[in-house]
Amino acid sequence: MHKGFLVWAAMLGALAVILGAFGAHKLKELVPPESVSTFQTGVTYQFYHVFALLAVGILYAHIPSPQLVWAGRCFIIGIVLFSGSLYFLTILKMTNTVGLRNIGIITPIGGLVFIAGWISLLLAVLKK
Repeated sequence: MHKGFLVWAAMLGALAVILGAFGAHKLKELVPPESVSTFQTGVTYQFYHVFALLAVGILYAHIPSPQLVWAGRCFIIGIVLFSGSLYFLTILKMTNTVGLRNIGIITPIGGLVFIAGWISLLLAVLKK
């Protein structure tokens, strides 16, 4: 097993639960509904990729490969870029901060990193 990926998955999973609860209970008092939806998209994708990261951590015991390591790294980086940018955009909306709206360009970059992670996972499995 890859202990580092399992540790990251546990921490990011706990964070997703905390953020999801915040989004479901408190956030709607602070921002418009479309911002709540944006925030929830970040939480949803974070959860999906936490489970992918768990799979990578467990698979590493059976298929130790550089491709699997890259898959795990991409899932972590993707969570930070994709979900993190959506959380940040929601905070900007909540605080009425102007001038940083272009931060949204980071979101699709995070999506591309997620795709790279899934392709790396595929390559690791196909190499076995």
